[in-house]
Amino acid sequence: MNIGRPVPRSGSGSQEAYAPELLYATFNQDYGCFAIGTQSGFRIFNSDPYKEKMRREFKDGGIGIVAMLYRSNYLAFVGGGRNPRFPPNKVMLWDDASSNIVAELEFRSDVLNVQLQRERIVVVQRNKCIICSLEIKPRHLHAFETADNDRGALALSGGSQSSILAFPGRQKGHIQIVDLQSCVGLSAVQEPQSTSAALPVHRARSHSRGSISADSGVTASTAGPASGVYPANINIIAAHATSISALAVSADGTMVASASEKGTLIRIFDTLNGRLLHELRRGVDRADIYSIAFSPDNTRLCVSSDKGTVHVFNLEAKQGAGQQPAPTPAASGKSGNRHSNLKFMKDLLPKYFSSEWSFAHFRVANEVRCICGFGSERNSIVVLCADGTAQKYSFDSYRGNCIREWYRKFI
Repeated sequence: MNIGRPVPRSGSGSQEAYAPELLYATFNQDYGCFAIGTQSGFRIFNSDPYKEKMRREFKDGGIGIVAMLYRSNYLAFVGGGRNPRFPPNKVMLWDDASSNIVAELEFRSDVLNVQLQRERIVVVQRNKCIICSLEIKPRHLHAFETADNDRGALALSGGSQSSILAFPGRQKGHIQIVDLQSCVGLSAVQEPQSTSAALPVHRARSHSRGSISADSGVTASTAGPASGVYPANINIIAAHATSISALAVSADGTMVASASEKGTLIRIFDTLNGRLLHELRRGVDRADIYSIAFSPDNTRLCVSSDKGTVHVFNLEAKQGAGQQPAPTPAASGKSGNRHSNLKFMKDLLPKYFSSEWSFAHFRVANEVRCICGFGSERNSIVVLCADGTAQKYSFDSYRGNCIREWYRKFI
């Protein structure tokens, strides 16, 4: 996400702590790598163990958005910074094996977010979510209208067997869920034409495609007629009363987590039927949620904000009816979430006193905004901060104690 220098306001962290060259930071689909966009290029790192893998410096401008495709050589860029390398209304597909732009998509308005999947490019604009095929000549597959989405909220499942997409609905506080594998017209895109030439994907993991189907040609514009747009089945979830600010989908696509612009509650829903599974309370003060992440096994959730705090929640099965949960994980001997000691007053304030609170939380150095993802070890979290640092924390499953394992400066 855009974790660079914010507009000064109370509680947003020391302005001197922000790295002036940092424009953007994001994890790949499994949090094993992360990428940053800078005023002069981009860099790729291994998350845990931390290691810089590569960097590219451009003489003619900055990268404001970076999207990774697992560990492959393909990335998507949008220009940004003081002197953008590319226009803000264009998405550029970069092949790092050849150090060249191999495709571009042009839109009528600025691009706010981009994510890549094995066969698709998903692009977010202020009031629209657009899906294109991931090819040398991208095809415009779907276009969905949304409510105002200035934060570019978007989530796409990262597992190899699921393709669940979540983005804001047309009404404020609603979420649209689309199963991309069931979309009409997808089979026509997945089958390469006789003129296609496969592109090799270097350094790819086993769960990523070995090639990207390509047609002849180099560029494609999605600004033209939408004659190739296909219909899709959409599930609508009424998640919050205010606008959606952050979304996450579990790797297997079964759950979606959301936060509103108020930032006090995280709600988790079943993507198939829209049923509310968990209501998690980050705090009582308003906050800007910058990231939500599921653990690979769907048993934990971590949430970060502009306050420089990261909260960890347990998502394992809730206790049965009639059982009174203990106030803290330490007292119960379980790694469950905390509940208010005044839960008996839930009839007066049901939403507040019935919510689950994080069983572990910590505050990053300099209290700057950050994004988070789970590390290679089960009880670990890697945090990318706006001051240009990567930090790893471990937490105790029972007492919730958190320890910083390492601290690295990446810019």
